[in-house]
Amino acid sequence: MRLLLWIFCIMYCLCAGAQNRLEKSVVYQRAEKMLRGEVMHAAAKALKEEPVTVTAATSPRSAGGKHDFFSEGDYWWPDPVSVDRPYIRKDGMTNPDNFVAHRLAMIRFSRIVGTLASAWRITHKKVYLEKAMEHCRAWFVDTATMMNPNLLYAQAIKGRATGRGIGIIDAIQLMEVAQGLYIMQHAPGMDQEALRKIKDWFNAYLHWLTTHQYGIDEMNAANNHGTCWVMQVACFAKFTGDAKLMNFCRNRYKTVLLPDQMAQDGSFPKELARTKPYGYSLFNLDAMTTLCQILSTPKMDLWSFQTPDGRSIKKGIEFMFPYIQDKSKWPFKQDVMYWNEWPVAQPSLIFGAARYGNNQWLGVWKRLNHFPEVEEVIRNLPVRNPLIWL
Repeated sequence: MRLLLWIFCIMYCLCAGAQNRLEKSVVYQRAEKMLRGEVMHAAAKALKEEPVTVTAATSPRSAGGKHDFFSEGDYWWPDPVSVDRPYIRKDGMTNPDNFVAHRLAMIRFSRIVGTLASAWRITHKKVYLEKAMEHCRAWFVDTATMMNPNLLYAQAIKGRATGRGIGIIDAIQLMEVAQGLYIMQHAPGMDQEALRKIKDWFNAYLHWLTTHQYGIDEMNAANNHGTCWVMQVACFAKFTGDAKLMNFCRNRYKTVLLPDQMAQDGSFPKELARTKPYGYSLFNLDAMTTLCQILSTPKMDLWSFQTPDGRSIKKGIEFMFPYIQDKSKWPFKQDVMYWNEWPVAQPSLIFGAARYGNNQWLGVWKRLNHFPEVEEVIRNLPVRNPLIWL
């Protein structure tokens, strides 16, 4: 009798696993069918784009050199008393005169490679791989145009700081580059020598990210910045094959991010306390679900993990879903900027639908905007090309 029960349990688990795989496959098929036309249209344009890296623009306010990424803190403004005084902070209010050329170049790079990798995933045509590698060589390999593997001068503040750990969040734009290369790395026609050098760049960046004080500060941030540090470390570690770092990120999610940031109801109190509580809540949830998507394996499944008191990523999606489906139900204050631009096709919905087989989540994801053009939305959307992640 015990033997029969044991066999039944094994068969049930196998069937459940097969059903889960089927659901993921169906989600990908539906997403590809819906996005294929737009992806292929965007990829045709991307084939005509030439690389633009950090060396294409400089700022006199940067303390770095030509190959150093530089950006300025979004919410910092000139002091009205005197232009010579250090900038002052206006939380949630973006200063349109700050230097953003490097950030825009990185976003452009991310969009191009993500699009080309998506087109490759659909067609497996070599032309998309080769064009993506052209841009990646410019950013990570070619000595005349490459970016140095650090963010020492990101989100600087005039008169206060030449760079800050908080600026590390700018590099989440490199995630879809790494993921695109990850899925294409064994494709016929891949330039393996260039790929090795690109992985060397990411290894160097990971070393800086995990040893420099800026990286340590960002890792210990108690809000979406801490989440995004773990998310990008996990993504780049997976690309370079660093199993030790991936396990560190899994442990940090389970012991720090989820228990310290999520409330019992699935909300993120530290994001709700900001001047853009809706946008930041979406952003942190997207980052956590992307982290689960990157790191989960059959033996180490973050999607099924929950704290002893029941907090889980599923609960986080369940909390936000009603307000993604109908933003008018949002019970908290509205965002001071970009309130009308959210939500878009949040990755939390499609990743959650793929993992839990929730057709309602997938249905809402399908009807939202998949190709936003507002810069603030794009830079706070860690996944814009779901076909390379599923």
